[in-house]
Amino acid sequence: MGINDAKLNERIAELENELKTTKYNKRTQRAVGLLKAKIANLREEKHKKASTKLAFDSFAVRKTGDATAVLVGFPSAGKSTLLNRLTGAKSAVAAYAFTTLDVIPGVLQYKKTSIQILDVPGLIEGASEGKGRGREVIAAASSADLIIVLVDALHPEQVNVMKKELYNARIRMNLRKPEVKIAKKPSGGINLTGTFTNMTKDMAVALLRELKISNADVIIRDDLSPEELIDAVEGNRKYVPGIIAVNKSDLLDAAAKERINDMIHPDIFISAEHDACVDEMKELIFTRLGFVRVYCKEAGKEADMNEPMVLRKGATIKEVCEKLHREFVKRFRFARIWGKSVKFGGQKVLKLEHKVADEDIVEVHVS
Repeated sequence: MGINDAKLNERIAELENELKTTKYNKRTQRAVGLLKAKIANLREEKHKKASTKLAFDSFAVRKTGDATAVLVGFPSAGKSTLLNRLTGAKSAVAAYAFTTLDVIPGVLQYKKTSIQILDVPGLIEGASEGKGRGREVIAAASSADLIIVLVDALHPEQVNVMKKELYNARIRMNLRKPEVKIAKKPSGGINLTGTFTNMTKDMAVALLRELKISNADVIIRDDLSPEELIDAVEGNRKYVPGIIAVNKSDLLDAAAKERINDMIHPDIFISAEHDACVDEMKELIFTRLGFVRVYCKEAGKEADMNEPMVLRKGATIKEVCEKLHREFVKRFRFARIWGKSVKFGGQKVLKLEHKVADEDIVEVHVS
């Protein structure tokens, strides 16, 4: 680590300590917001310094299938066992830490979709700073469509460390991207409109100035926290769905499960070793990925119900056309649809912006 990196880390630590010791109230909220913005600026500088190294430190795995999920957890959380249960992949399994030394891919075939699942080396404290194989693990998580955080039932506190490492690496799990429109201008200061209950308007303006925005028209469409406004201005966060799964649940009694549930609010309790709730885990993965399976048909013929076109929630007829043929968007006339996205079977749809629903049957007509 070079001297510049050391100084950056030292300055970040100083500001974080100041943030921890500052009591939050109406009088100090502006100062707290500015501290958060300064920390964000320094972290951004660190990320830029590390970006070249990160490019060389990524795992060489070709993405396949309809989506990719990454198993993230401390060493010995049971990721390899879960991968084997979900996909039949042969990932090394042992009852000690650091068994997985490289990325192990597997494929989960479920409800006519193909989901690539990656078992990566254990995520440890300091991973976002490059500790262990942290850079590779973070890179894999950043490029995933779903993050599965696997927690050892005997160490539920580990989830907070993993959440922090992902957060510090710009990954926003299970959060919605803030709606903020920023139009920079040469002069005139900051013209800010929006709803402000999580911070004052003055605090928002101060944050924007700290983030080097001095002249701009800013529209905030959500009621944001200071952290969310910082994320929106930086604009390089990865918003990705996630699952928190407690593994080795066979070691817990009902009281322990309830205590962990109150502590970390997991999505599911499983035991990969004993194949407990693994089927429920598959369904949860499928649901969180928000798949929309569309069955295509030609006029006068039956739809092929064996091979769906797999899209994601919010997909439109335009995306269906793009997948069928690159010229179909230009040549589109209308589509006939049978399914949940229309009022009656065979309804004629004229707009490319029409959103399709899961298991719709679509017949595209082009010129």
